[in-house]
Amino acid sequence: MSRNASQSLSIVVPVYNEEDNIYPLVDRVHHALQAYAHPWELIIVDDGSSDATWQRLEEAREQFGDHVRAFELNRNFGQTAAMQAGLDQARGDLVVTMDGDLQNDPQDIPMLIEELLLRDLDMVSGWRKNRQDKTLTRLLPSFVANRIIGKVTGIRLRDYGCSLKAYRAEAIKRVSLYGDMHRFIPAWVAVTTRASRIAEVPVRHHPRVAGKSKYNLSRVAAVIVDLISVFFFLRYESRPGHFFGGIGLALGGLGTAIFAYLGFIKLFLGEDIGSRPLMTLGMILIIAAVQLLTVGVLAELMTRTYFEAGKQKSYVVRNAPAAGRDGWHPAQTQD
Repeated sequence: MSRNASQSLSIVVPVYNEEDNIYPLVDRVHHALQAYAHPWELIIVDDGSSDATWQRLEEAREQFGDHVRAFELNRNFGQTAAMQAGLDQARGDLVVTMDGDLQNDPQDIPMLIEELLLRDLDMVSGWRKNRQDKTLTRLLPSFVANRIIGKVTGIRLRDYGCSLKAYRAEAIKRVSLYGDMHRFIPAWVAVTTRASRIAEVPVRHHPRVAGKSKYNLSRVAAVIVDLISVFFFLRYESRPGHFFGGIGLALGGLGTAIFAYLGFIKLFLGEDIGSRPLMTLGMILIIAAVQLLTVGVLAELMTRTYFEAGKQKSYVVRNAPAAGRDGWHPAQTQD
């Protein structure tokens, strides 16, 4: 697709128990895009809410039109799966993602799109420069996480956790999100494009006025585990045998050195080695090396199967957007 082709836009918003924020969200998106000169759609994914979120979404769709494409997941799969579900439904040439708690400001959407197009980028990420969150439970963990993520991935952003981002569809459609990987989207996008085509710009951030935050310190452990996965996939996605094999060879080399030392003192110094803890350590290292080398070979086989087979979705859709509807907000005519 040409860089100057259609600029149809899809806004993807995952929500969970946000019944009081649905109407203000839809209304503010319409207000922000009232001058947008191309077709656009608003995709809101209800991630198995237990309150009246789905009813509010149906009411908003009836009031605003079919370009508000709402659907719900079969249960609460998590923000990443809900976001992936929305991205799979997105039909625009440009895609914007944002949270549904109204802390992200829809008024920033045109600015993100303009930045994306004028600088010919593949992704523009929001930076909540004046973030309106609690210091201990949100700001401090995010500060630490952003530094660690940047160090591990090599993509230097100030705010990885901001959901307000703009993409070219051709870039974000190449990414598949699992677990809690929505925090690492810039790193995943960087796998398929140059880091120079990813930028960050300041965006507004508002305090939450309705609903309840879904984040707490318990999420830190999940972020650390996902970060390890990101590091592995970024470095060894297509060659996992190098990762496991490298560790296996290192342990095997250490075990071999131990046995060489024990063999020397047994044969040339006549010392007893049968009861030495070093003998046990050497055996453990050799066994671990054989296991890791075997895992490496199996991982290589699984990788080839993975690339050849179709990918399984991480969610189940309950109410898909109705077929046969055009579902686009019409482009605005210029006077």
